[in-house]
Amino acid sequence: MKLIETHFHLDYLKAFERSEIIEKAKAENVEKFITIAVEPKNLSVVRQISNEFNEVYFTQGIHPHEAKFSTPDSIQEIKNHLDNPKCVAVGEIGLDYHYDNSPRDIQRKVFEQHLEIACENDLPVVIHTRDADDDTTSILRNFSTKLKRKGVIHSFTASIEFAEFALGEGFYLGFNGIITFKKADDVRQAVKIAPIEKILFETDSPFLTPVPHRGKENGPYFLPHIAEKVLEIKELGKDAIDQVYKNSFTCFPKLAN
Repeated sequence: MKLIETHFHLDYLKAFERSEIIEKAKAENVEKFITIAVEPKNLSVVRQISNEFNEVYFTQGIHPHEAKFSTPDSIQEIKNHLDNPKCVAVGEIGLDYHYDNSPRDIQRKVFEQHLEIACENDLPVVIHTRDADDDTTSILRNFSTKLKRKGVIHSFTASIEFAEFALGEGFYLGFNGIITFKKADDVRQAVKIAPIEKILFETDSPFLTPVPHRGKENGPYFLPHIAEKVLEIKELGKDAIDQVYKNSFTCFPKLAN
């Protein structure tokens, strides 16, 4: 059972040393990892971490929570490092109207800026969207023909209608520990309708620790719980995990570097 951790935040994990986290995950058959940028001040941090570990790749982007801190300098910094062989995507980007940590107009502007950058550099995107289905749909429709690589709607919690839209546009859906939560029937329904060829596994650690480890800091070593739960929901055999493994490379071609 070979696995790829397609979304986590290694610089945020505190329970173990980084090297121990990677080794613990490798012992659970996690072969490669993507540590995600979310704000101007950790753009360089994720790059530095990827230099420390052969198995760790990174993204460059500004999360909607942090959109208000985006500057021309931070946008230029993102652009400057996209040709790095280990930079697999533009992200984490998108819209979050649940917390509104940044004004919505700024969120939309920064989201569109990042999508333009992804188009110009032929890279996939890692999208966060929460309580913003309509605006996310509208913006992605505007980029439908320009964004060749598409990417993933990570930590999927949106509506079934949005799932159908995203899948129809060619995006992958990323699922994590939320699918093990008691009240997440709507997310499990999205797992059911998503073809196995369009699913990615992630932990989003240190957040969203899956059952049965609630109360502990999450880590990529819990990724097998996500894989097993997806198989249970979709009533598939373990060979389906191989398909998701392949999906990771199809979504993020630079993982093959």
